[in-house]
Formats: sequence, structure tokens, C-alpha cells
Amino acid sequence: MSGSAGAGVDVRGTVAAGFEPVRDAFIRNFEHRGERGAAVAVYRDGRKVVDLWAGTRDVDGAEPWAVDTVQIVRSAGKGIAAAVPLLLHQRGQVDLDAPVGTYWPEFKAAGKERVLVRHLLAHRAGVPALDRPLTPQEAADGISGPRAVAAQCPQWEPGTAHGYHAQTYSWLVGELVRRVTGRTVGRWVAEEIARPLGLDFWFGLPAEEAHRVGRIGPVEPPALQDNGGALRLRPKRSVTEAYRDPESLTRRAFGAIDPLPDENDPAYRAAELPASNGIATARALARCYAAMIGPVDGHRLFAPATLTLARTEESAGPDRVLVVNTRFGLGYMLHGPAAPLLAPGSFGHPGRGGSLGFADPESGIALGYVTNGLQKGVTADPRAQALVRAVRSALWLLPVIPGSTDTAYSSRARDRASARPRPAGWPARARASW
Repeated sequence: MSGSAGAGVDVRGTVAAGFEPVRDAFIRNFEHRGERGAAVAVYRDGRKVVDLWAGTRDVDGAEPWAVDTVQIVRSAGKGIAAAVPLLLHQRGQVDLDAPVGTYWPEFKAAGKERVLVRHLLAHRAGVPALDRPLTPQEAADGISGPRAVAAQCPQWEPGTAHGYHAQTYSWLVGELVRRVTGRTVGRWVAEEIARPLGLDFWFGLPAEEAHRVGRIGPVEPPALQDNGGALRLRPKRSVTEAYRDPESLTRRAFGAIDPLPDENDPAYRAAELPASNGIATARALARCYAAMIGPVDGHRLFAPATLTLARTEESAGPDRVLVVNTRFGLGYMLHGPAAPLLAPGSFGHPGRGGSLGFADPESGIALGYVTNGLQKGVTADPRAQALVRAVRSALWLLPVIPGSTDTAYSSRARDRASARPRPAGWPARARASW
């Protein structure tokens, strides 16, 4: 499709038959949910079925979003970074149950000798914050960050609780990868994941790609935002207070880099900070997740056992940083109230302010969404959620084609849907998985 749709929204790209609800939700994000510029892509069983973009390339500009526009996706990049130690484990180079100090001896300091590799990935290492925050220059130099987390005393006994390692995840995972492989995480992703799969994804943006990056920035959602029937949840008082209190673990975790870096600064984009500055297209996120759950043009990332590791619950319950109940597998957020994905078996990662990437093995779906307008919220952006609900609706409405893999999913989904009570407020025919 190409051209205007809805109230002057110029939507470009393609939509396979049956996935029109995703296009419609994408348009409504511009009309009712404050979208400025964005893209969404969906793969099903390794085949691209949605690839759309619209709006402006820069949140504060007028140049149209182009087919090759890329954006910083913040923490949505964590899901790509997490694939690296899992793939190293798959290749026999990393033992998930080995102490991190086995590969990184300096990390044993200050009571962290029993921190396991799986603890890093499941946000159980106990070092989400630093006693002294790093400057943006220190955060990006590749030395100060690993040195700081290695020397840091844990906030809790490692392995006994979990709390989102919002910024320190960059140096924990990045340094582990460097110690094991001799390569930075950005180089490893480029050579072992992005290049074989043909992904426009980087930790450390090459100078020759800098012209493609749009400017991101905060935007206020409409006062009467249309959230498509989803529940409107007011943050608990404890959550609000945690984000306001400069001494809280929440504020300290998100403020491990101080002052906050200018995310539109070319120097920041060129740094390798896998917790926060991955740069991607929506189709790159979707295609990468699609390759985690099945073959894409002959390439598959995760073996079945590795896929099981990625989405098996490692952490659940009260999150000491996010101050809500969260669920994590090894490096991935799992479906739940704090991070609603497509279905109970889905795994992925949102980016604070909007972006999202995830996969659902049972349906064969992988989705990527990127935006330049950053709204308040960490895990459940209303624009991303509208797209997820649209995918769910499309799966319910897809026809059953005898003999196809689609048939197997459609039949199972409809059987499950008919056997379960429909959540309040949901359309009768948009209930394939929840």
C-alpha cells in the first residue's frame, strides 16, 4: 500500500491479506494516540506480513519517514543483546551456571563471586545502580562501565531477588561477551546476527549510516487518548514515589549515567550501550525475533533448547527497581501485566517510551515497532499495545487453510479462545490468545 489513509496519515509499505487490522491500528496511533513518526513490521512463520511506516523522520521535523529510516530503540535493544550470551551458550562457549568471575575475574569483587551468568541475564545480579554514576563520556568509553560494575557492592544478595538493570546491563553483558569472544557486543551482533540476516541493527552506529537516523524526543499523549479498549491503569503511589525520589533504587538505576546523555548526539549513537542505544528499523527487530523462533530465508538463531531457555521464567514477582511485578526469562521480559505481549508464551523486550520487539513461538509471530515520539511509561506503551491487540485480532480472523501451518495455529487458537472467558471489553472475535 502507498498513500494517505485516515485523517491525512500518509502510510507507506505493505500488508498481507488478513493483517489489515494492524494497518488500521497503526493509522489510529497517529489519529488518536499522539504518534509523530513510526514503523511497524510483523513476521509470521518466517515470512514478512506487515511492513509499514508513516509520519516524520524527526520528532520535531517535517521530513517524511523513509523506507530506510532507523531510530534508537532504547531498551528494546536488550533483547538483541541477550541473544549473544545465549548463542555463545548454544555454541558451548558460555556456561550459564558458571560464576561470571570464571570469565571476568575482576567481577568477583565486593561479594559478587557467586553471581552466575544466568543472574546477569535475569536481572538478579544485584548491581542495577552505581554508587557513583558515570558521565556520558565514561559510559561510552568501554572501560569505565565494566570497571564500575566490577567494583560495585550488590544491592541485595545476588540470586535472591530481581530488579531491572536499566543501564548497568550494558556493561554487564557487554564485558562478559568481550571477555569470552575478544569482540565487543556491537561487533559480535554485526558479524554473527545482523550480517547473516540482513538486519539494519547496530550497537555502535557506523558513520556511513548516520544520515538515516531520525531524531527522537518526548511527546505528551493526547489528554483523552484512545487506547482501543485497554484498561486505563493509574500508577500505584509507590511507583510514582519511586520515580520521584532521587535516593530510590529506581531513580539510581535509571540514573546510572548522569547527566542523562543526549540521545540525538552522534557520539552517543556511535557508542556501544546495549542496554539503551540500539539503533534499528522495525523490520530488523521483527526479522531478528522471527529468526529466534524459526528459519528466516534459511537462517535460524536459536536451537529449540535455547529458545526454551530464553522464555523459561527465571525471575517473577516484585521488581526492586520497577516497583511492580515483572517476569523475566534469560534476557527477555515475559508476558504479564507489566509487559503484555501476544500470548502467555511470548518473550521480548520493550524500550522505555514506546519501542517493542517480541516473538511468540506458538503463533509464529514476531513483531517490531519503533517510534521517534517517546511517551511516558517503561513497558506498556499504548501505541505498541494497540498494535499487539491488532495482531491478536488478525490471527483470530484469519481463515483456516487446510494443510497449512496457518491451519494448525488457527485451529488451536480458536479452540483455546472458545474455552476461555473473554477479558472484559474485548471484541468477541479478537480473542485468539491472551
